[in-house]
Amino acid sequence: MRVQFIGVGEAFDERYPNTSVLVCLDDSQDSGHVLLDCGFTAAAAYYAHCSVGADLNAVWISHFHGDHFLGLPLLLLRFWEEGRTKPLLVVGQPGIEEKVWSALELAYPGFRPRLQYPVHCREAVAGKTLEFLGALWSFAANEHSVVTPCLAVRLDCRGKSVFYSGDGQPTPATAGLAANVDLLVHEAYGLEPDTPGHGGVPGCLDLARNVGARSLALVHVNRRVRRENAGVIRNMLADGFGAHGFLPEPGDGIVLGHGRANA
Repeated sequence: MRVQFIGVGEAFDERYPNTSVLVCLDDSQDSGHVLLDCGFTAAAAYYAHCSVGADLNAVWISHFHGDHFLGLPLLLLRFWEEGRTKPLLVVGQPGIEEKVWSALELAYPGFRPRLQYPVHCREAVAGKTLEFLGALWSFAANEHSVVTPCLAVRLDCRGKSVFYSGDGQPTPATAGLAANVDLLVHEAYGLEPDTPGHGGVPGCLDLARNVGARSLALVHVNRRVRRENAGVIRNMLADGFGAHGFLPEPGDGIVLGHGRANA
């Protein structure tokens, strides 16, 4: 399993694209590719930092905030422009199908009938699982927004696993979901242990150690915090995870295998 960071930024970051993560599920040539979140600036970054292009198999949407969702219309249109014909799966919370088509119609009116490829939507529910592309998809609710709740997702494939938080503080449910995961990718908005509605660097480190994660990558860091304290965060990761704690840059990749992650 290979994980590539398309974007690592928060909603307002002018330097880093919105957090978005590409997962290559296995090492075979025909491996499935899953994009985790696709915000305002993530669709363009997707084409800047990966070679999968229109061969992407699926998109996961953690929640319906714009910096995690509103790049999807551009991605759909780019696939159309490239002549894509194979189906695309979009997975998200109840209402995902209506959200996808409403967003496309708002961004590019009248384009849905012109898409030359099927777009299938499947709803994800906390505590339930799905199987797709040879992987088991599992979900748990974290603590982010009452109005716009967020689900964390875990992908397990051929003995390797990755957890992606979306936005929000860890909960007992997400801690259970992340147990013994190979790579825990978590939003860490600030340096405070407790940031309402968001993860914090100290809390994410505690979570990763408590659940036995083999490696940890922090994303969605507040732009000012990252600009002023990136070195501090990297030192905290080094103290907690050694060579397996990451503050990734856009385009960075991590290969999972044999119980460890290698950049």
